[in-house]
Amino acid sequence: MRRLKTAVGLALTAVMLFPVYWMVNVSFTRDQDMRKSPPYWFPVHGTLEGYRAVLERQLPYLGVSLVVGLGTVALTLLIAAPAAYSLAKLRPRGGGVLSFVLLIAQMIPGIIMAMGFYAIFLTTGVLNTVPGLIVADSTLAVPFAVLILTAFMSGIPEELLQAARVDGAGVMRTFVSIVLPVSRNSIITVSLFAFLWAWSDFVFASTLDQGGAHQPITLGIYHYIGNNNQEWNAIMATAVVASIPATVLLIVAQRYVAAGVTAGAVKD
Repeated sequence: MRRLKTAVGLALTAVMLFPVYWMVNVSFTRDQDMRKSPPYWFPVHGTLEGYRAVLERQLPYLGVSLVVGLGTVALTLLIAAPAAYSLAKLRPRGGGVLSFVLLIAQMIPGIIMAMGFYAIFLTTGVLNTVPGLIVADSTLAVPFAVLILTAFMSGIPEELLQAARVDGAGVMRTFVSIVLPVSRNSIITVSLFAFLWAWSDFVFASTLDQGGAHQPITLGIYHYIGNNNQEWNAIMATAVVASIPATVLLIVAQRYVAAGVTAGAVKD
């Protein structure tokens, strides 16, 4: 029975990962070989032309996505960490209502928020700018980050905070010196999700930064497909390169994410 379950699991995993395999395969395949019938399952006559095209044409898009992703992480933590600490430990009036509002905010479709941001950014003059895109992407990450961090910080023992107060630490010092270091796993979790949301965003990018001089990689791939829909090895090479940062981050931060997501779910 165990072997059957393992076989089924491997089969399902292979089916789910097949598009990734085919993306990598095509990225190394010559254009003329893609017209073969049946197609090659392996790049028999492999080429790096697609990856050369990525280095020549897509690096600026990758750089913008990196800036937007890191900026989104920084802004998300700057807002969400103090808000979560306040909801978890300071317990202000209306905290329950605020938590409910944050939960509702996650249910709003992104396209509706994008149209609202478009009107605001057009008025304030930040349309088609990287800072505007960072602000927009942060609105997706902040509600999630506050909820995750609040759940974790609620489980921090009060005795630990009281000991800090006895030693003369104020609210801010306790937050910076005690709460943030203890909340490392949850902070890494929300940082990872914030970065991935910003890195893979297309709705906000296509609505708020379509005509900008600095566009993220999602728009780079979109434009590339529209302008070069015959160069599939270059298109797939761009997709492979764009997937590398997210893949590396997920592998490196996997154990922190597991600990951060489950934190606060069970209390002693």
